[in-house]
Amino acid sequence: MFKKPYPLALVMIQPQAMPGSYLNQSTSFSEIQEQVMAEAKMVAQMGFDGFILQNMHDGPISQTARPETIAYMSVLASLLKKTYPELVLGILVNWDGLASLAVAEASQADFVRVEHLYTGVSVSSTGLMQGQCAEILSMKKRLESKIPIFADAQEVNGTYVAPKPKVQEACDIVRSAYADGVFLSGESASESLQLGKAVKAKMPDVPLFLGGGATGDNIRELMGVYDGVSVATWIKNGNMRNPIDPKRAEIFLSECRKAKP
Repeated sequence: MFKKPYPLALVMIQPQAMPGSYLNQSTSFSEIQEQVMAEAKMVAQMGFDGFILQNMHDGPISQTARPETIAYMSVLASLLKKTYPELVLGILVNWDGLASLAVAEASQADFVRVEHLYTGVSVSSTGLMQGQCAEILSMKKRLESKIPIFADAQEVNGTYVAPKPKVQEACDIVRSAYADGVFLSGESASESLQLGKAVKAKMPDVPLFLGGGATGDNIRELMGVYDGVSVATWIKNGNMRNPIDPKRAEIFLSECRKAKP
């Protein structure tokens, strides 16, 4: 994943709500597949380093993914990896890290992102979510998986029960819960910079990705600290339900490339 001499710029590929989801409006899986591949082709041609595939628009979301969701995500992920083997592919199944690892193994993806919830306890619209680190690592051991697990340290949109200081949480995710890397972001670009510098000072060799809040205006400075970024909202004109804006995506990638290695 880190063979390139600059921070990794990854785009969130977020299909429409898939069959089986309450929010699906009779859109067939074949239509969704065509949309995903068209978006991936544009991202690849622009020169981004890869994608994170996320079923962001399914809903409402609980912590246990439905069987059909896992099946559809596995098909999409496998197609992306087969079509673009040279690009990085991450998997994020809302909000089930176990399902994410299963999909990643089936598709031979490059990493898993566990956004909600690797450690601790949080409250969502469907109830409590509990840290899955023990179950995820048990599956990883059973499958003899080599796929890295990257976990969010208190994702900014979560509501956490008895949260630790975020820098401590990031370190504990790696040192006590054995994640391979961390996704991190603050409420603002300045807070993200502060948090990133603090975590890098404590764990300089651990991959650190910016989880959110990146824009074409701040990404160059942020990528002076972080090893990579996942972007969605800014290149979709402020709404993740919008299609990717090619002009914004080009600006964003250009600014990423200006960051110091």
